[in-house]
Amino acid sequence: MSALNWSECSAVESVPGKMSGAWVFRGTRTPVSTVFENLQDMGVDELVEEFGVTRTQVEAVLQFAARSTQPLELQ
Repeated sequence: MSALNWSECSAVESVPGKMSGAWVFRGTRTPVSTVFENLQDMGVDELVEEFGVTRTQVEAVLQFAARSTQPLELQ
């Protein structure tokens, strides 16, 4: 599976010099990877509370990742 092109997800950003250019939730320093590293143990509401992101941002990241794994004819 190829890496996701996070530049196509409006809920995240990569800024040189901010978290070493890692993809983070827009307006935060919380890496996108945080969602995937913690989703097994935490619900969306817990992620929002613990990491200072919004429910909309978390849902956008999860939906983007899900869409990105579908075959092109289903998108």
